[in-house]
Amino acid sequence: MNIETLRERLAALGANPRHQQRVMRLWTQALPQRSGRRELEHFLPHALVAEMPTIEAELSALATLASAHLGEDGSSRLLVKLGDGQMVESVLLPRGGLCVSSQVGCAVGCVFCMTGTTGLIRQVGSAEIVAQVALARRMRPVKKVVFMGMGEPAHNLDNVMAAINLLGTVGNIGHKNLVFSTVGDTRVFEALPAGPVKPALALSLHTTKTELRKKLLPRAPHMTPEEIVEWGESYARATDYPIQYQWTLLEGINDGEDEIEGIVRLLHGKYAVLNMIPYNAVPELPFTRPTWEKAADIARRLHRRGILTKLRQSAGQDVDGGCGQLRARAEAPARRSIRIREMATIGHGAAGNA
Repeated sequence: MNIETLRERLAALGANPRHQQRVMRLWTQALPQRSGRRELEHFLPHALVAEMPTIEAELSALATLASAHLGEDGSSRLLVKLGDGQMVESVLLPRGGLCVSSQVGCAVGCVFCMTGTTGLIRQVGSAEIVAQVALARRMRPVKKVVFMGMGEPAHNLDNVMAAINLLGTVGNIGHKNLVFSTVGDTRVFEALPAGPVKPALALSLHTTKTELRKKLLPRAPHMTPEEIVEWGESYARATDYPIQYQWTLLEGINDGEDEIEGIVRLLHGKYAVLNMIPYNAVPELPFTRPTWEKAADIARRLHRRGILTKLRQSAGQDVDGGCGQLRARAEAPARRSIRIREMATIGHGAAGNA
């Protein structure tokens, strides 16, 4: 189901735009449809009131909790079952954040990401994206939603933007607290400024070297790091939001002196924040995270040279919560073995050329 289909169904039951907004507002905020200030029978059309229990049940079934894995840092990794039985992952983050998935699987194939071992299975509908938020809000308050879970949001742009527009209006989430994360796609830079809700933007950088980036993100658009930063700076100036550049820190691959110098060259003077995230280790993949001391030293050195750097702890590290891991654990290992071997080969090649 997508949001537009839901609106059409409500309209067919006699709902005008005000009626539709009430239903959408209570759903996105995980409130019962009878919790509004006015009784349903005194506000909504009779046909819609009669159908409401069925609609509520269908909305709840869009995303149901398969399992939850609580981390010591206060995060909680959620394995979420969609209506057709496919699984995605959401992450409840400390301080009211939520990470949601926009695809089942992913076509980009980042060599250090477990999600990439499955390839793309299907898109997640706009209503299914919002349903992940509604599910999480039944567990704890959600004030920020980041599109950094399974999938590449740019490859499901219409559904992601529809979800963002709903969450940024009746969903009561501030626009700067809706974070669109992408490996870089020119369609994103055209679509995001044009919408009624302009989210913050996170760009996956991971390296300042064009050839290494091609190895780490083999099916991402072939943009150089310089081009990505140029596009990002343009969006930052247009929206007055700093760009969040994502850097997954991989031991021996993108943690060297040359990368530190490259980051300073690319980001000095830019309206940007560098989010440095030590790799969330996946046993099946050939990458390791540097020590926390080394990561902290890199962040301090960058900060001293004028690069606003935030060293992030990988949420759920203690519960094997790297993106795609929970879903992978629920699959039969034989279905993943070939792709994992492919990732291992690429990973060793990337390390050798760092």
